[in-house]
Amino acid sequence: MNYKIGAVYWNVICGGMVIVSVVIPLYNKEPHVKRALRSVLKQTIQDFEIIVVDDGSTDNSLDKVKSFSDPRIRLIVQGNSGVSTARNRGIDEAKSGLIAFLDADDEWMPDYLETILRLRENYPGAGMYVTSLRTEFIENVLMDKAEELRKLIPDEGLIRNYFRVCLKKNASERELFSTSSVTVPKKIFLEIGGFQTGFWWGEDVDMWGRIALKYPIAYSSQVCAVYYQNFVNSASQKKKPVEIHPFVKTGKEALKFGGVPHEFVTDLEEYIKHVEMYTAKHNIEAGDKNLAFELLTRNDIKLAYKKILLSTILSRAIENNVPALSKFALIK
Repeated sequence: MNYKIGAVYWNVICGGMVIVSVVIPLYNKEPHVKRALRSVLKQTIQDFEIIVVDDGSTDNSLDKVKSFSDPRIRLIVQGNSGVSTARNRGIDEAKSGLIAFLDADDEWMPDYLETILRLRENYPGAGMYVTSLRTEFIENVLMDKAEELRKLIPDEGLIRNYFRVCLKKNASERELFSTSSVTVPKKIFLEIGGFQTGFWWGEDVDMWGRIALKYPIAYSSQVCAVYYQNFVNSASQKKKPVEIHPFVKTGKEALKFGGVPHEFVTDLEEYIKHVEMYTAKHNIEAGDKNLAFELLTRNDIKLAYKKILLSTILSRAIENNVPALSKFALIK
């Protein structure tokens, strides 16, 4: 099926049904939410609804949303409960069986939904549909992927072992995709549950891991989304320690209760350790070295991870105690 057709014609042949529900959680993104909404309204596919879930914004974000008169935009207002609760509310309210996520400070390229629907048609058994993305720093997050990684990640097709891919790409610590380039069938959430609440960091990675334990991921290397990392209220910019990454518990429970395909076990075990290391690294940068010290004493944590933690501790010490030297430090 060719999805690149006019909106009016598509509405006629589909009887006006909504083929995609776009969920946008919103919290104090006044300068950026109009850009996000415009990027949806400019899609080559026009049969969608947009569910904006305002999570207790205290700025003028609501006014920015209300300035749009498009009837496909639905605004839901709730008290501040966190991004997972907002996304789960959007999932519950969605009228379509296909749910696309877009953060209020990110944007889509005009062909994002077209690409997702092509993936859905070609790989109906996938648990999620994702595209590559660019950031304000990097044109394509996988533009320099190594040959070994290229064998695991098709230009367009199925990623069957998500955990092995994550381990192979971790040298750069770039995400394979972000929430704003992910679309998931609603039936998947009905099967495995929604985003874990009570976490402000890692809840999206936990969701992708839960899906990947049961389903392949349909991926396109086409850059269809833009991820902005340096905006106010962005979780990527928060420097606050976290007790545990949600997927550490999810992954360990899956291993304990036999919920992991045999071919994933080794990669999943190592991926969990990487997530622990990454969490400890985050905590060091937030001023808490407790988790790092715990991992440094564990025999099952490989030397490469310990070197990263020690390097981060030293970098942080230089930054805090000798600021003038920090810009000359060659430690990463």
